Amino acid sequence: MKKSRFILMIIFVASLLGCSSPDISVYEKNQPKFLLENFFSGKLTAHGILKNRQGEVIRYFNADLLGHWQSGVGRLEETFLFDDGEEQERVWTLTPTGAGGYIAKANDVVGAGEVSMSGNALFMNYELLVPYDGDVVQINVDDRMYLVNEKTVINESVMTKFGFEVGYLTIVITKE
Repeated sequence: MKKSRFILMIIFVASLLGCSSPDISVYEKNQPKFLLENFFSGKLTAHGILKNRQGEVIRYFNADLLGHWQSGVGRLEETFLFDDGEEQERVWTLTPTGAGGYIAKANDVVGAGEVSMSGNALFMNYELLVPYDGDVVQINVDDRMYLVNEKTVINESVMTKFGFEVGYLTIVITKE
């Protein structure tokens, strides 16, 4: 009995490791190089979809973004308009860590997010406060952004709660 439990545990752990995502360093040689202060500077637009955990699209949105940088610290203002008429605003402060990454803080983010960059990729993890059914829910967000050309970023996000995937976000961000 103990041996079968041990084998099941090894299979479970191996399956979790097999599902892990790639380390950001695999994108190190990819071009164009994603420079946060270059791309998120000036006016940008975003268009996206939100899927539930079954993969069904449940919301659509468009957003206007405006980025400013001063002394290496960035400010990214985002205004979202959802298909049901709801508007949301988020203002990010992006502070360099000195190790090629950034600390990201926003009005609806708990604590600070960690930003890692390599080649054309940006990975960011943070805890977001999301309005839901008359309440506010805290979820974990794993953002993966890829600069596909000088004016376009594709962002894929996985949202989790208690370790379970609860939603997926896909966004195309274009620089004006």
